[in-house]
Amino acid sequence: MVYAHMDVMPVDPIELWNSEPFEPVVKDGKIWARGADDDKGQGFMHAKAFEYMVKTGQLDVNVNFLIEGEEEIGSPSLPKFCEEHKELLDADVILVSDTGMIAPDVPTITTGLRGLAYWQVEVTGPDHDLHSGLFGGAVANPINVLSKMISQMVDDDGRITIPGFYDDVLEVSGEERALMAQAPYDEEEYKRAINVKALAGEKGFSTNERTGIRSSFDVCGIWGGYTGEGAKTVLPSKVYAKVSCRLVPNQDHHKIAQLFKGHFKSIALKSVTVKVESLHSGQGYVCPIGLNAYKAAEKACEAVYGKRPVPMRSGGSIPIISSFEEILGIKSVLMGFGLESDAIHSPNENFPLEQFYNGIETLPYFYKYFAEM
Repeated sequence: MVYAHMDVMPVDPIELWNSEPFEPVVKDGKIWARGADDDKGQGFMHAKAFEYMVKTGQLDVNVNFLIEGEEEIGSPSLPKFCEEHKELLDADVILVSDTGMIAPDVPTITTGLRGLAYWQVEVTGPDHDLHSGLFGGAVANPINVLSKMISQMVDDDGRITIPGFYDDVLEVSGEERALMAQAPYDEEEYKRAINVKALAGEKGFSTNERTGIRSSFDVCGIWGGYTGEGAKTVLPSKVYAKVSCRLVPNQDHHKIAQLFKGHFKSIALKSVTVKVESLHSGQGYVCPIGLNAYKAAEKACEAVYGKRPVPMRSGGSIPIISSFEEILGIKSVLMGFGLESDAIHSPNENFPLEQFYNGIETLPYFYKYFAEM
């Protein structure tokens, strides 16, 4: 079964796009559009590879396509659909290309995904906006309070401070960390690609480890008070933030949600009221490298790129993948062709034509080798 998704992230801020986000443009050797990589482009790659195999009589296995429209909000409807249509979705393996490669010349198979827990928080102070001159210094400002609460969520060593947060984390062995360290990585190029002067994260772990085998806490958006043109001296009634945790395998998102809600409310001042709403979430996932389907993907990449692919744990999340395993009892192989420079979820998302064509060439090899196993 081939899984892909046709929904995309919002295009905002649209003024930063160099072309219309929903009018694909091909220039400079790339496809530019929202979804060019994540995941319309990679999904279409599968459709073209399938078309080629059918036309040339090379398709030796049965194939189902499952393409959904809710992945970017956590696939809320799909688990129920899977429960109700297990026979329709029966397969030996699920093939997914909603992932990427380390570099254009370094074929990569993703062997793990982090889980996700995502919340919206609301902090309320007075029941209406106040004059900051008449009330400033006497009444707690919700924006100030929320900012302080957020600053307490991660300590100086980059560790998340929620009590019990790390209790279920599976520590990766030194042997596996050594294998991960063999993956090509140029820190200066990494910083240059995203235009930052320094990196940050949990003490004692490399950059690749921080995004692959460790959890993270991030503020995805924050708003409140007056943000229009000019000045308005106001002490706001409410402030909001969207926050998320990326979770590693064995961390249960339900448990983490309860731990976060309890802790976040406990560190609030008595002068404010805190509301926490869960938006979406999902478990992490691990693909064993001994799986026949993994070996078929490995041989397929080697046939096109001339080198053995590197196994990599991704920092991203695809919540439905763990649900597939739980509900359908089917493992997924994550063989994607996106690049870090594709700007997924950001303005000017793109997908190099070379990656697109290499994907179309590689996928039939997967079917060939998988059918032979």
